[in-house]
Amino acid sequence: MGETSRADGLPSSPSPSPPSPRSACSLAPPLGKGTPRPGGDITGHLTFPLLSVTLLVSFGSSMLYGYNLAVVNSPAEHIKAFYNTTWSQRYGHGLGPAPLTLLYALTVSIFALGGLVGSLLVGVLVERYGRNGALSRSALLVLLAGGFMGFSRELGSPEMVIIGRSITGLHSGICLSVVPLYLGEIAPKNLRGFLGLMPTIFICLGVFSAQVLGLPELLGKDRFWPLFLSVVVVPASLQLLLLHCFPESPRYLLIERNDICGATKALHRFLGSPDVQDVIEEMKEEQRSLSSMEVVSVWQLLRDCSVRWQTLSVAVVNAGMQLSGIDAIWFYTNTIFENAGIPVSQIPYTTMGTGAIEVVAGLIGAALPWMRYVSVACVVGIIAGFCMGPAGVPFLMTAELFMQSHRPAAYIVGGSLNWLCNFTVGFIFPFLQMSAGAFCYLVFCGVCLLVALYVYLVIPETKNKTFMEISHIFATRRSVLSVPAHLIGMMKLDGYGTLESSSLEGSGSSLP
Repeated sequence: MGETSRADGLPSSPSPSPPSPRSACSLAPPLGKGTPRPGGDITGHLTFPLLSVTLLVSFGSSMLYGYNLAVVNSPAEHIKAFYNTTWSQRYGHGLGPAPLTLLYALTVSIFALGGLVGSLLVGVLVERYGRNGALSRSALLVLLAGGFMGFSRELGSPEMVIIGRSITGLHSGICLSVVPLYLGEIAPKNLRGFLGLMPTIFICLGVFSAQVLGLPELLGKDRFWPLFLSVVVVPASLQLLLLHCFPESPRYLLIERNDICGATKALHRFLGSPDVQDVIEEMKEEQRSLSSMEVVSVWQLLRDCSVRWQTLSVAVVNAGMQLSGIDAIWFYTNTIFENAGIPVSQIPYTTMGTGAIEVVAGLIGAALPWMRYVSVACVVGIIAGFCMGPAGVPFLMTAELFMQSHRPAAYIVGGSLNWLCNFTVGFIFPFLQMSAGAFCYLVFCGVCLLVALYVYLVIPETKNKTFMEISHIFATRRSVLSVPAHLIGMMKLDGYGTLESSSLEGSGSSLP
């Protein structure tokens, strides 16, 4: 079957077809549709290859996202001074406070615009190159960005800093979606939550690394800020060298490429078990359910009523994560603490302390006058709650709520909203803080409460459930936020829930 055209103009993968005899590996005879799988629950244990690839992609991709969030905080004054000096050399006069703040806010937030573009490219990249291949190729972007930022001062070009920041954002936009997609597809269902949240830990480690390296004793001096920005090339180079040693996602190989042999070999490697028939049959079941469906475009996803609640849930959680204000804190930690009255000499160490939340929070409360440092306690509390709660859940949740045909488009939708809100918060926060002072945090508080209410009422528990089982939950669930149940009912269609008019007498509208 030839390639078909998607609604957004991008080529889509051919519809999955039954495997040919030549592509079959030495597996047990395939089970018929609806035949029970012999092994019962599809679970597995943590193997060395599974742990190794999780740590590698988390270190080489996810950690860079956290690092780039916080890296512009410490050298802010040095970068502003470089911009002002360069402007004076070019035009004979310096920049005023407002234009300089605007230019620096653009430098900070351009990272999110790059991330937006990257998130829009996820669908075509994972279809063409696979999950592993997309991550390998994206590492080249970091090497390019590191070169731009590392040589910007030598060449007297603020534009190179801004371009480098946008390219690192492009890389993060790709990896922030592809890493959880890859890990969610290679992990057994009982380990999917653990491995899926590993990137979150490395995002926090990336933030903490930027805070530590930004100390005056290390790379926080004026002459070191270009090196400080370009350190990202080290993790990216390691990923580029080692990632090819690990196989592609078995689910991608079987469902989208119909490569049963490749999928079987990948499963043997990741699961460390000679018997992977149960997993193969679970993937075949999903392939059969998608046999008449193409990989959907973003527009098709948004119009598909059968995944209405999944799409809305991804949108709410991704937007809510960024509108919680966490990125404003990471982007402008030093400014926040300066406005709170922290002595300038102590700000780098207080900032570093927010990266080691559990240990340092108590030390701040004991060593410093409480009333004067309420802002410090608030910042620490927000970061602690974010890292323990929603930090990595949206990306993991996107992989769990959708079947293979809808998953790339769902990541585009979630990633786009994530980065748009990231850019909005990063760009307007300095001006919001100047106009509203400490009251600006009330906006973020309201967003967090609304998102928490939505998650509690609408999103089901997905722990230890297969992708098919999760889609069936949405197929039968009626939300309290939906139109009354006597007007709208739920039915199953190819593993998804779709809406149809019905007259369900005596049915309630409460959650099961």
